[in-house]
Amino acid sequence: MGKPLVIVTGANGQLGKELRRQAEADDMHRYLFFGRGDLPIENFELVRQVFRADPPAFCINCAAYTAVDKAESEKDAAFLANAEAPAVLAGVCREHGGKFIHISTDYVFDGRNDHPYVEEDITSPLNVYGASKLEGEVQVLANDPDAVVIRTSWVYSEFGKNFVKTMLNLMKDRPAINVVADQWGSPTYAADLAHDIVRILRSGSWTPGIYHYSNEAAINWHAFAEAIRDLSGYSCRVDPIPASQYPTPASRPAYSVMSKEKFTRTW
Repeated sequence: MGKPLVIVTGANGQLGKELRRQAEADDMHRYLFFGRGDLPIENFELVRQVFRADPPAFCINCAAYTAVDKAESEKDAAFLANAEAPAVLAGVCREHGGKFIHISTDYVFDGRNDHPYVEEDITSPLNVYGASKLEGEVQVLANDPDAVVIRTSWVYSEFGKNFVKTMLNLMKDRPAINVVADQWGSPTYAADLAHDIVRILRSGSWTPGIYHYSNEAAINWHAFAEAIRDLSGYSCRVDPIPASQYPTPASRPAYSVMSKEKFTRTW
């Protein structure tokens, strides 16, 4: 009997690429990685064909519409990719006996807390992206009550577009930059999340539900940028500004730090 199969969707994103690295050291499973060009999860018939051809033991859904500001004017596209498609994926995975892991976001919260959010806290997204991801959680768990949903935040890696890479590019060329100082959260190194997801697959245990995952720091964007500057060795000055001085189409929560206690206790 062959090794259990793990299907990873959204394989060309930050988390997907880090999962590729982790998979190289996982001798318990075999992996199939699907980028958008191989398997757009909105193509429901193709999804069904893939799962029929080689039913997986696990599916990790990293595919998502992640353009937070653009989502304000592309609501239908955001909800299709972040809610309807993951729900179908979860249902198909369950039909074939597989376990489903879905990646969500801290943006399901409105940021009014003054202490880390726990999984049971009331959700109230401020933007279309957050609303679409919340609907995805609801629909995934409706179609597969045995699924695991992992909310994460402020993801960065050496791949793709992220805050760390943006800051490094700006600091390289500018003597000073302005960075928002009144929005707080927890950065997540995608390699750490990928490592812990594979650890779940290898654990032999499974506890469905919603979990929060990030690295431990609670920090604002300005302090994060200063840390990036200090580690890079650049001399760029980083000036703090309020979010009101950096208007964006989508509102962001002022505070989205999440408690990781449940994840740590379970896995």
